[in-house]
Amino acid sequence: MSVLTVEQVVAAQKANIETLFGLTNKAFEGVEKIVELNMTASKAALSEVAGHSQAVLSVKDVQELIALQNGLLQPLAEKAAAYSRHLYDIASSTGAEFTKAVEGQAADAQAKFANLVDSAAKNAPAGSEAAVAILKSSVSAANNALETVQKAVKQATEVAESNFNVIASSTSKPATSSKKR
Repeated sequence: MSVLTVEQVVAAQKANIETLFGLTNKAFEGVEKIVELNMTASKAALSEVAGHSQAVLSVKDVQELIALQNGLLQPLAEKAAAYSRHLYDIASSTGAEFTKAVEGQAADAQAKFANLVDSAAKNAPAGSEAAVAILKSSVSAANNALETVQKAVKQATEVAESNFNVIASSTSKPATSSKKR
C-alpha cells in the first residue's frame, strides 16, 4: 500500500495555500472592480444631478419642467440596465475564475485518488479482486456523478446568463423606443 511521505504532505499543503491565496487575490480583484464601478457611477450621478439641478433652476414654465423631467427619466432605465450589466459581468467573470480553480483542484484530487486506488489494487492480497473491482467501479461512478453535476451547473449558469441578457435588453428597449416618439 502506498504511504504518503512528509514531502508529499508538505507539497500538497503548499499547493493548497497557493490556491487559497490565488483565489483570495481573485476575490479582491472582483471587489476592486465593483468599487471602481460604484465610484464611476456615483461620480456620473453626482454630475448629472448637478446639471439637472441647474436646469431646474432655469425653468420658466410648467411645460418646460415636465419636459425636463421626462428627459431625465428616459435615460435612467438605460443607465440602470448598463450598471446591472457591468455588475453582472464582474460577478460572472470572478465566479468563472473560482469555478476554473475548483474544477482544476477537483480534477487533480480525482487523479491522485485514482492513483491511490490503482496502487492499492496492485498491492492487494490475493483473492480480493472482487473488492478491488467494486472499489474501482464506485470511484468511476463517483467521478461520473461529479462530471454530471459540473455539466448541470454550467448549463444552469448559461441559462441564467441568457435570461439576464434577455431581461437587460428588454428593459433598455422601452427607454429607447420612447425616445423615438
